[in-house]
This record gives sequence, C-alpha cells and structure tokens, in this order.
Amino acid sequence: MEQNTTENLYKETDIREKKINDLKAMGINPYASKFDETHNISQARELNDGDKVSVAGRMIFRRTFGKFMFVQISDVYNKIQVSLSVNQIPLETYKWFNDYVDIGDFVGFTGVIYHTKTGELTVQAEDYKLLSKAMKPLPEKFHGLTDIETRYRQRYLDLVTNENARKVFLGRSKIESIIRRYLEDLGFIEIETPVLQTAVSGASARPFFTHHNALDMECNLRIAKETWLKQAIAGGIPRVFELGKDFRNEGMDATHLQEFTQVEWYASYWDFEKNIKVFKELVQKLLQETLGTMVVNYQGKQIDFGKETWERINYVEEMTKILGFDFLDIEDLDEFKKKVVEKGLFTYADLEECKSVRTLIDYIYKRKIREEIVGPVILYNYPAVLKTLARRNDNDNRVTDVFQVVVCGAEICNAYSELVDPMIQRETLMQQLVEKANGDEETMDLDEDFLLSMEHGMPPMSGLGFGIDRFVMLIYDLPNIKDTVLFPIMK
Repeated sequence: MEQNTTENLYKETDIREKKINDLKAMGINPYASKFDETHNISQARELNDGDKVSVAGRMIFRRTFGKFMFVQISDVYNKIQVSLSVNQIPLETYKWFNDYVDIGDFVGFTGVIYHTKTGELTVQAEDYKLLSKAMKPLPEKFHGLTDIETRYRQRYLDLVTNENARKVFLGRSKIESIIRRYLEDLGFIEIETPVLQTAVSGASARPFFTHHNALDMECNLRIAKETWLKQAIAGGIPRVFELGKDFRNEGMDATHLQEFTQVEWYASYWDFEKNIKVFKELVQKLLQETLGTMVVNYQGKQIDFGKETWERINYVEEMTKILGFDFLDIEDLDEFKKKVVEKGLFTYADLEECKSVRTLIDYIYKRKIREEIVGPVILYNYPAVLKTLARRNDNDNRVTDVFQVVVCGAEICNAYSELVDPMIQRETLMQQLVEKANGDEETMDLDEDFLLSMEHGMPPMSGLGFGIDRFVMLIYDLPNIKDTVLFPIMK
C-alpha cells in the first residue's frame, strides 16, 4: 500500500468504517451469508450475448459517467466488466451503489451478457448485492504492492494486484496436480507419512525439535519422507509416493526454505537409471503443460530441457580433477583439509565449518562444481560417504548409484538406487553417530525401526526426491524462493 500515505489510509479506513456502521444502522448487513451464482467469472466470459447470468467477485475498478458506470470484478482466474445504468436499475438503487460500494468490496451482479461498442464482453446489471465490505482500501491499481516484505506478509493483496503472482501460484498448483497424475498413471499410490517423528532420519540435515506432552518425549519434524516410504515398499506396495512438506532447521537464503515442499517416490525393482528416464520425462511434461516450451530463461541464462540427452558429469572424476589426488580412501579429516589447503583451493578458515569428511567433500563440490553448472546436468557416481541410504556400486563400494539434476547451480532432484542391505545400512548409520559426536549437526540417528523393517526384507528399488519450490522458482524466473510460497514465514 505504498501509494497511499499513512494519513490517507487512516482517512479512507475511517470513511469505510462509517459506511459499515451506517449500513448496520439501516438494518443492512454488509456481510452477506451467500450469493446464488449461476456462473463463476471464467464461465460467464464464455456466454453469448443475451444470456442471463449471476456472477460475483471483488470489485477492482470503477469509472462513472453521471448516470452510467463501468466496474470490473475479479477472482484469481479472471475478471469481467459490469455496466450499471439508470436505464436498467432505479436511480435510487444506482445512487446507493455509488455511495456505499467501494473498490475492494465483494459484489454479486445479476444481468445480461452483451458486448460494448469497443467489443468488451460486459454484464448489463439488472440487480446487484453487496456481499462483503472491505474496511481498508486496496493498493493503488497500477502499482500494486512494490515492497517485497509487504508482498510476502499480505499475499492476499499481492494476488489481487499482481498478475505475475497469480500466474506463479496457479502454475504451482497445476504442477503438483500433473505430478500426482503422472505418478498415478505409472502405477504409484500416494500415502501419508508422519510429520512428527522420533528419529532424525531420511537425509543429512539439522531438524526442528519439539516435545510431545502426552507421551513425554522429544520428537522432531521430518526432514524427509524416505524411511517411511521404504517401509511401505517393504509392506508390499510396489510403487509409492508422497507430495508434502519437509522441515530443516538450517540457514535462510534465496534458494532455501526451512519449510519446503517436495515429492518423494520409490519404485520396486527400478534402479537409478530408470529414475533418470522417468524424471526427465516428467520435467518435460511439466514444462510443456505449464509454459508450452522446453526452453526456460532464468536470471539471464537459457536452459534447454528439451534435449534428447542431458549432459552427464561423473562426480568422482570431476572432483578428482579439481583436487588433484584420489580422495575416496581418505578417512582422516585433518589430512584431507591439509591436502585441500596445500592445493590452494581454500584456507583453513574457509574449512572451519566442515566437521567430517562428508561435509568437507560437499563443501568443495558446492563451490567448485555445482556453482558453475547451467545445465540441465545429470551428476552421478557420488562418493559413498555422502549418501548414507544409497546402494553401493557393485564394481566399487566407495561410490554409490546416485544422480542429481543440477540447473543454474541448484539441485532440483536427488535420486538413487536404494540401499536394502541391513548390515551395510547399520554400518553407515553408525558412522553418522560418529560424525555427530565430532560436532556435525547434520547427521541421522540410528533409526532402529527402519533397520528392523529392512532386516525383514526389502526388494531392490530406486527412489527420488524432487523439490517443488525450487522448480517453480526456476521456470518462472523468480529471484527468491519465497516468491514460490503463498505464505512464507516472516520474522
């Protein structure tokens, strides 16, 4: 509401409050219980001249010419023009509208469809009803909300005044619908897994903690859905997925949210190569059905997702080129840091935050490999130390059958052939406990319930996690991931 001074805003609010009180004093409730629509706004726009219609929406525009006026009403999908004239409604009724109905109010109109001389589809109002009176004015029409923080805090106003915001959030809804339909067509079913958990499991990340009063025990919000979905596979569901929220209590920046949305799916008898094919087809389907093109422009960079083959980069080979030494057998953190510093890649101060070999490798990768990628690039052949829950490669158990798709320096999916050997899984989780004891806060717990399910037998499988927020950010060229979320948390 930057276009309104504070003084004008208070004045306008006072005027509207007086109108509300005056209406109530007249015995008129300015907040109706219902309105009998015959069509919503989009449906009304499909009607022919002469068709009768009852349609409702928020009034966003008015222009008066004496005893005749045009107004516009809207919803998130569309808008429609309405004309009011003393030739169709009584003069007193017309004047009442002019006096008591303001921009921002919700109004219902009954009338006849026609086209104006300029060809604008219009409802010729024969009757109207004030449905809900806005106490505060909308932002000025042609500027809307320009302050970023206000847009995030008052998203409902952003949707009313910002066409791009409407496009993004309608597109996001469509994306989630397409994903569900795509997976269901492949034989997947969606289940719900616990958000409130008793073990930090499924990913290497710092969790949110809470206390369960009734059970008097500490719990955490899930950081991933993985271990529960795998247990569903063990229970005999061949293909399973869930699209929902995960929570990671980590730093905030333009590409990370602590409460974020991702879809995870797991398929019995697939390997990670099958998931590469399925994910590529899904991304191309999403782009075609939402944007109508496979080419995306993000922050000045052009990304072509329509290529028959996406470029591949071998993680271990690329990291070895950068480091200049074989790093897979180095288990001592201090030795590893010394080699990195001697190579001149980073200083000891740069590496202070790295509390394990795993976090050190990841630190180097993010700054020397990931940042330079435009993509889409398929990164594969990850060191085993990075992927606690992934299957070790049959030819070299120091690496895992993993891939990630990286675009413009950001990972948009993480997938692998899953580890189903309970002995190796216990070893990798025990190693996480060692790292936790050494100060690494982004580690998993020893999840005995998950291990028990694996000990009872799991089929070969491959799983994938796909971040919705980051993908929406990418395809709509949004500078901040908060632009993808209707109601981001604000301090």
